[in-house]
Amino acid sequence: MSTKTKSGERNGSVKTVELSVWSRAFTANSEWPDKEEFLDVIYWARQILGIILGIIWGIVPLKGFLGLALFVLINAGVIYFYFSSFQNVDEEEYDGAWELTKEGFMTSFAGFMVTWIIIYSGLYYSGDEDL
Repeated sequence: MSTKTKSGERNGSVKTVELSVWSRAFTANSEWPDKEEFLDVIYWARQILGIILGIIWGIVPLKGFLGLALFVLINAGVIYFYFSSFQNVDEEEYDGAWELTKEGFMTSFAGFMVTWIIIYSGLYYSGDEDL
């Protein structure tokens, strides 16, 4: 999962440096020769973001439609900013911005919901109310 790039010439020889997917993911304007690697970065970033937002929503505590709407806006907004401004990828190589924006959204939503429900229920719900 690494690619080689030319880093410079010295005495007529070209030195190559291996860049991992991790280093490219956190470096602005990285080159992505393998489209699948970039889609994997988007997918896993979105999964991590969904769980982090679920923890925050459960602690705050947010409820109902407001929590769902904020999740969708923040999740889509962060990913859109990442690929359009931070990485500056050509969206048309990936069939448009919409395809990149929805990459891994439903699994992120599922992880967000499970995390949100578990954290919220653990902190604010007591079973004594039903008796």
